[in-house]
Amino acid sequence: MSDPVVIGVDQKIESRDLIVTRLDAAVDWCRKNSVWPMPMGLACCAIELMAAGASRFDIARFGAEVMRFSPRQSDLMIVAGTCVYKMAGVVKRVWDQMAEPKWCIAMGACASTGGMYRSYAVVQGVDRFLPVDVYISGCPPRPEALLEGLMALQRKIQQEAALKNMKRSDQRGGLYAMPQGPVIVRGEYAPQMGDRRLEIGGRK
Repeated sequence: MSDPVVIGVDQKIESRDLIVTRLDAAVDWCRKNSVWPMPMGLACCAIELMAAGASRFDIARFGAEVMRFSPRQSDLMIVAGTCVYKMAGVVKRVWDQMAEPKWCIAMGACASTGGMYRSYAVVQGVDRFLPVDVYISGCPPRPEALLEGLMALQRKIQQEAALKNMKRSDQRGGLYAMPQGPVIVRGEYAPQMGDRRLEIGGRK
């Protein structure tokens, strides 16, 4: 005698195997956990960037261990070090070759503001020609600061309106909610943040 076939919903698996969410949230979740950096190491900050990929700090925990040296395969440019005007054109060309959506981290004082080099040869911040999303202070910043900046960028990516941004040519649209934590964001939402803008390592 065969066992009867039970037709219906199993309450045991219903609560575990069914997930209801927004499509935007699912796309943003995939994006924030699979950021592939383009390491633009220009000076001594690049050594700290390399250390962040080592086993002691393990950037792989955040899904960003896949360092790509081709702009076609990367979506996060980490500008680490002093950018001189002679190099600025090359950095901008690599940035333009990266596919959308893409993000940028200015790592260190030199990449953020020119640092100690108040010189005619040094660009006083890569935000003069790149849309920087996160600034990391320090000279040089430790790998932990880079990981904090990466987590800040992940919080920003998590709040993006992914489907709405896909309709834009540059895919750099608005956010659903303001990101919380130590991050300075620029662009369309910078005026809205007011005094809530923070720096890596302390208040601005």
